[in-house]
Amino acid sequence: MQRRRRDPIVPPLTTRARLTAIAGAALLLAFFSAGQARAEFTVCNQTLDVVNLAVGQKVDDADQTDGWWTIGANQCVNVIRDELTNRYIYIYATDVFGHAILAGSTDMCVERRRFSIRGIDECWQRGHIAAKFLEVDTQEQARWTFFLTVSAP
Repeated sequence: MQRRRRDPIVPPLTTRARLTAIAGAALLLAFFSAGQARAEFTVCNQTLDVVNLAVGQKVDDADQTDGWWTIGANQCVNVIRDELTNRYIYIYATDVFGHAILAGSTDMCVERRRFSIRGIDECWQRGHIAAKFLEVDTQEQARWTFFLTVSAP
């Protein structure tokens, strides 16, 4: 005679347990939704090299540059987390040896180490390094992604 295997008996959830589970799931969803920062200006490195990135923009009616973000090959980094209020964002990228890899025409200031510099005039006289930033026209959008690609020779 063959014995039948019995499935374990699982008691049904009470109304209170169901409501607690639903409330817990809603709380988790709200927590994770609020905790995710929306990227408003993202740079994606579509090259095969690691790049270092500096960003320039108007902050409180003054030009400001900030750096550095290190972006691995085929990676993206959120460099401005607030909604964009400036039509033009300026970027400067170097390879790991410090050689510029973007052809920009706007003079702004950078440093060798992490920095935040107010003003773009007289970089050398103020002890900074002058660099040619590329102007990115965001077309007055609230969010923008810039794709850094290998330029043709």
